Amino acid sequence: MWYIRSDCLESGSALRECAAASYSSKHILNLTCSDSVRLLGGTGLCSGRLEVNSDPSNPSNPSWSSVCEADFDQQDAQVVCRQLGCGAPSVLQGALYGEGEAPMGTKEFQCGGHESALLDCSSASERNTCSPGTAVSLTCSEPVRLVEGESRCAGDLELEHLGEWRPVWRFTLSGP
Repeated sequence: MWYIRSDCLESGSALRECAAASYSSKHILNLTCSDSVRLLGGTGLCSGRLEVNSDPSNPSNPSWSSVCEADFDQQDAQVVCRQLGCGAPSVLQGALYGEGEAPMGTKEFQCGGHESALLDCSSASERNTCSPGTAVSLTCSEPVRLVEGESRCAGDLELEHLGEWRPVWRFTLSGP
């Protein structure tokens, strides 16, 4: 079992940096995340064809688009993997998981690799230079997962350590 130090999360640190040794408690940590990027058609949360929601503030009417391989690089992949709570990108390849039904986006993302979300990255002017068969497919390592939730972005948090998945327990430090 893992616990997450709430003071660490509140400071903006990455989830994997806030995990500590096993601890016994009564409450499993349940999370809900924003859907501004997703990977579809892969084997899990951390692999698939990349799609970006250009308006995540409107969850009832998302506007998903695929990303062109020519407009995406390793730094962009690092940001997407981090945003999804996955580990480092291991495969970045066009159309590995198919083309999908979403229209092809026209933005070229220019991430430095340190951003917490893809939509935080700067982007080049709108353009449409992508040919069929070149939608970004991405595979990231998977050190965390959400289980028993209503969607892929909600549920009980588990971390993998030495090949074993363990639930993460909420732990709050209370002062005098």
